[in-house]
Amino acid sequence: MDNNPVIALFLALGVIIAAARIAGNIARRFDQPRVLGELVIGVLLGPTLIDLLNASVFGLGEAHLHETIIEFAELGVLLLMFKVGLEIHLDELLKVGVVAAIAGVLGAVLPVVMAVPLVMAFGYGWQAALFAGVTLAATSVSISAQVLIELGVLRTKEGNALLATALIDDVVAILLVSLTIAITGPQEQVEASQLLAIVARMTGYILVSFVIAWFALPRLINWIDSRPESRHSYGDAAVALIIVLLFGWSAEFFGGVAAITGAFIAGVGLSRAHGGARREIDVAISNISYAFLVPIFFVSVGLQTDLSNFPLSALPLTALILVVAVASKIIGCGLGAKLGGFSSMESLRLGVCMISRGEVGLIIASLGLSSGMIQATDPLFASLFMVILLSTVLTPPLVRRVFELGKSAPQAHNHMEMQEVSEVIDR
Repeated sequence: MDNNPVIALFLALGVIIAAARIAGNIARRFDQPRVLGELVIGVLLGPTLIDLLNASVFGLGEAHLHETIIEFAELGVLLLMFKVGLEIHLDELLKVGVVAAIAGVLGAVLPVVMAVPLVMAFGYGWQAALFAGVTLAATSVSISAQVLIELGVLRTKEGNALLATALIDDVVAILLVSLTIAITGPQEQVEASQLLAIVARMTGYILVSFVIAWFALPRLINWIDSRPESRHSYGDAAVALIIVLLFGWSAEFFGGVAAITGAFIAGVGLSRAHGGARREIDVAISNISYAFLVPIFFVSVGLQTDLSNFPLSALPLTALILVVAVASKIIGCGLGAKLGGFSSMESLRLGVCMISRGEVGLIIASLGLSSGMIQATDPLFASLFMVILLSTVLTPPLVRRVFELGKSAPQAHNHMEMQEVSEVIDR
């Protein structure tokens, strides 16, 4: 074992994936998303209780597994954000474009505005406070979408608004975290000229990469799919993997933005490929990510979190951050929906649907760890982790409640379409 650490890696990965599947199934039994079970089991396997990666049993503690597990997790994040882009249906989202644009931007910006002074009031610097605010800017659409499927209202006006608003919210959050990482590097101060250069570099990359993704990638994939030699060799899926890896690399190398931004843009571009090619890519990426890499990512966040040392003195901060997390989405997204023409009840429903941070919050939190903006042992990270968990648990009952306040929910007109969406989210 000492001479071949990869054997210890096999054991660690086997335990992590098995635990994630079991915990995810248990979570679904209690009407909660799989991600919640995977987060909790990650905490239990981490230094909070078992400390799997440092355990002496079977030589795990001697194999230095942390870096390798984190690298697998980074691949999982990349494919997860690619899948988010691949699932976009622009024709449906454009129908509620005004509401989504206003609500998405306000829903992403207001958490930052509310969280930064709060966290700084507890003695943290502006960098840590900005990271906390950006983490709260995210929204997990999968949590609320699952509830709306069960209520039969996902393909209604409010359901489409949720999907479109969450998309814009996540784009803004991803851009905010990229900018935050760029300006909170080793340097203590960033001059105005440097900040403008950073923004110009990011903007230029996003525009150029989006144009390439939008126009070139669908044509490339469609051409490859038409080639006889690619039909039985997973040619479309292989090229899609190459594309997402290259876009992830180019985002950091050329644009100075997070790699997930490039992966997301690549997904949006390939969502325009014709049906056969897009389905092959979707199935292949889903199998790789949801069966292997994505569970490793969710569990790895728990593996880095040590709640055993969580100080009771941090409970007030955790409670206040949770209040900000809930209120900022209801106010920001709700106000945006109202300004976009929704009624008061429709605006309230949209705001409540946007509360959950789920996997997107975890993605941003993990970027904060990898970039060194915050340490896993910092009480602030533990507070943010708890808020992500609690917002994930609170959202389903709150969503059901606000939809019960109005008229009875209409049933879905297309059961097969609902079932397909449900299967995607339930992964």
